[in-house]
Amino acid sequence: MLQLFVVAAGAHLLTSDVLVEKAPEPVASAESPPAPVITAGPVLAAGGSGPLPAKGTLAGRLTKALGDPALGDRVGAAVLDAETGAVLFGSGEETGITPASTTKVATSVAALASLGPDARIGTRVVRGSAPNSIILVGGGDPTLTAATSSALAARPVYPQPASLATLALRTSKALKAVGVTKVTVAYDDGLYTGPRTASTWKPGYVPEGSVAPVTALMIDEGRAAPGSRRRVSDPSRAAHAAFVSLLSKYGVAVSKSAPRAKAPADAAELARVDSAPVYALVERALTLSDNDLSEALARQVAVKEGRPASFDGAAVAVRQVLARLKVADGVRVFDGSGLSPRNRIAPAGLARLVAAAASPANPHLHPIISGMPVAGFTGTLGHRFGKNDSAHGLIRAKTGTLDGVSALAGMTTTRDGRLVTFAFMADDVPAGWGRAEAALDRLAATVAAS
Repeated sequence: MLQLFVVAAGAHLLTSDVLVEKAPEPVASAESPPAPVITAGPVLAAGGSGPLPAKGTLAGRLTKALGDPALGDRVGAAVLDAETGAVLFGSGEETGITPASTTKVATSVAALASLGPDARIGTRVVRGSAPNSIILVGGGDPTLTAATSSALAARPVYPQPASLATLALRTSKALKAVGVTKVTVAYDDGLYTGPRTASTWKPGYVPEGSVAPVTALMIDEGRAAPGSRRRVSDPSRAAHAAFVSLLSKYGVAVSKSAPRAKAPADAAELARVDSAPVYALVERALTLSDNDLSEALARQVAVKEGRPASFDGAAVAVRQVLARLKVADGVRVFDGSGLSPRNRIAPAGLARLVAAAASPANPHLHPIISGMPVAGFTGTLGHRFGKNDSAHGLIRAKTGTLDGVSALAGMTTTRDGRLVTFAFMADDVPAGWGRAEAALDRLAATVAAS
């Protein structure tokens, strides 16, 4: 089974100030900053069908490790056989616990299952109803970038984002081809509805740079500039202003910058750019624990499933898709990123999601596995599992961190080559940066060594 997932660490993801969100260590609402990518040999060696680990031995070791004071008094754990779904170890495994960013696993499974791995998110320019008027229409791609082509070439990233400059250039060419060199420009961000920030989010999430207000039109994930942590208060207006500036650069004068408008349903399209495919967006969202992208993916699921593209609608749509896959048990979410402290996922529920993604029966879900950080190598696990740790490079897992919450969910092979999935979660964690994370790493390493 794991032959599908053998990778060279660093082969897919390159960090960049243009696209990678970096969080300061003390901020509990965002993951720790991803470590630089290290080129290395294959990790997660092929296998998966070895003998099951001895339950008694595994239980004894994990029970002892779960008693680590760094995890606090509310801890849940589940280890499943990936092939059969049998519970190899459980402790409070069906009790909902605050999942933090491991919520992104549920969001990503739903996105791949509903949208399909090859779907893309488009940003368009269409004709307005008035003469010489055009409308910039947001499709919900938060990775659309205002970075110059030279900046992107100097610091390449995966996946390559769509370019606002390219959209402006294509628009200018289309306008000039019909003799138009002066226009008014409005914008339509009406694909998403409802509040732009969740009622359950802490007020500081946007000011500290953990996430931007969620809109259907934004550039560089709502950052004030490529590479900045600071977020703008209105990403739609900022994207519109940047587009107007670029149009002028490409020889189309803007006589009036119009406000928000609704694009006519039959409006002729002048130009468009498309995001990377969903499978690549999912890989990025998981490896880098990207809050903005995860919220966007949840809303794309809502649109596809015929629900309002709001926080509430996305939550319903995600669960609707998981129910079709028969992996909704124990999953209750209120956002796509995991920033909401109201989210509750049972450890067994998380482990089942990972098992579904790893299954040969679900090839469309495999980007969940390729996108998970690798212990000691990539993303939010790049700085964890020290180089001398026996589990270094042998575990793929999604991290989760909020104030008082620490979680780790993923997969590994046992010492004898059995593929297993796991989830270890604690949401009453005592203060002390990094101690709970180290305890969770030891639990995962125990599974890998069993």
